[in-house]
Amino acid sequence: MASNAKQLQDRLQYQFSDPQLLTLALSHRSCGSNNNERLEFLGDAVLGMAISSFLFQRFPEAREGDLSRIRSQVVRAESLAEIARKLDLGPELLLGPGEMKSGGHRRDSILGDTVEALLGAVFLDQGLVAVEACVQNWFGASLNTLTLDTPVKDAKTALQEWLQARGKPLPEYRVVKTEGEDHSRLFTMSCKIDAVDETAEATASSRRKAEQLVAEKLVKKLENI
Repeated sequence: MASNAKQLQDRLQYQFSDPQLLTLALSHRSCGSNNNERLEFLGDAVLGMAISSFLFQRFPEAREGDLSRIRSQVVRAESLAEIARKLDLGPELLLGPGEMKSGGHRRDSILGDTVEALLGAVFLDQGLVAVEACVQNWFGASLNTLTLDTPVKDAKTALQEWLQARGKPLPEYRVVKTEGEDHSRLFTMSCKIDAVDETAEATASSRRKAEQLVAEKLVKKLENI
């Protein structure tokens, strides 16, 4: 269980009817088979639903493409990791010894996945209305400043545009390895940009997430060039 469940739930602005769901949501796969991956899968879906509903109501005249681009910005891995840090989730994560030693409680992918797992747990605990309330509380500041004019780019798009603007070849993503069973697979992706001699790797629960994470790493590196 979290080191101080009451304080954590106060930060989440949500009290679990079933405290075991909170424990499970914080349990990384490195802890063993009783982990948060299924909750993360569920949370990814309900987060998308909650954000979609919010944007649909917030921008009644917006086109589908605009709504999709804004949603992708809100739910990208880096944004979820920022939410996790605001909620101070890192110290509460339940990690295996190896993951703890390697600093897993600070890793963007683990932090972002935990936010999704928590929303999956909230959905099982009290349903979609409770999820929407949590999303408003956790994401409120960023949601309320969104406009249709807000520049919205996911990391892969930003990386591609940076390279195109400088006449460089487009990035190529490669699967380095996959681990785990079909229902709990982890993908490690790499991307090398020969034109600027930069390489990065990232691991996540889907190829899409891993590609976004590795692109985010490269965008940060390129900002300093």
